[in-house]
Amino acid sequence: MRLSEARADAARRLAAAGIEGAARDADRILAAVLGIEPARLRILDDRNLTADEAVRLHSGIAARAARQPVAQIVGFRDFYAHRFAVTPDTLDPRPETEVLVQAALDLPWTTVLDLGTGTGAILLSLLAARAGASGLGTDISAAALDVARRNAQIIDVTAGFAQADWFDGITGRFDLIVSNPPYIALDEMASLAPDVRAWEPHGALTDGADGLTAFRAIAAGAAGHLSPGGHVLVEIGPTQAGAVAALFAQAGAKTQVIRDLDGRDRVVLACFGA
Repeated sequence: MRLSEARADAARRLAAAGIEGAARDADRILAAVLGIEPARLRILDDRNLTADEAVRLHSGIAARAARQPVAQIVGFRDFYAHRFAVTPDTLDPRPETEVLVQAALDLPWTTVLDLGTGTGAILLSLLAARAGASGLGTDISAAALDVARRNAQIIDVTAGFAQADWFDGITGRFDLIVSNPPYIALDEMASLAPDVRAWEPHGALTDGADGLTAFRAIAAGAAGHLSPGGHVLVEIGPTQAGAVAALFAQAGAKTQVIRDLDGRDRVVLACFGA
């Protein structure tokens, strides 16, 4: 089958399965099978797929039709300035989380602690962008930490990693603490897209309660793990700004809410005085 025919057929199959953005997802999967960027597919329209490529394309399209996220199918997600390995053990890095990364790079710091690091996307993006900085990424999931370590090797960034439940066992002080914690309330899980609800690790999505458990732990422990004048940046759900800011204010911080490009509350910045 010619590549152009395979592209069209793959897009039709995904559209028939009700996948929004079917052509885009089909192109991402086909490009990954061929080991090229999606933008180069049109150049190869007349090329015939090999039998192995056809089998892998069929498998990838079937997985996407079953709502498996594209990042898990192709094995990576582009985030900020790098490409990160993604597995079912990690949250798929979202473009809106880049708001947190940019906000962090606008602050003065040389040491950073990333709580719930997952793929390491936040931590490694920060360290790659700031020469001379050092950082530690923690996660309760050993499997997620394996992915983060792999990403550090791929990106060629030196970082420390430790298995921990928030601040448990973490010593020392940091100029900056960052986190994209599980903030979806349990009663909101059923409303998530099946791509997320059925395929991404629930422990990275929800606290199994009101969505604020992680923020309570981070706010309570931040002052004891920050250098004087240090900052905390946490990603939040679009309706959580008031509640999360209040938790940090109660812990003695001055707070600011940062919005994403769609105008939604996305990040809370907490500054702990010197």
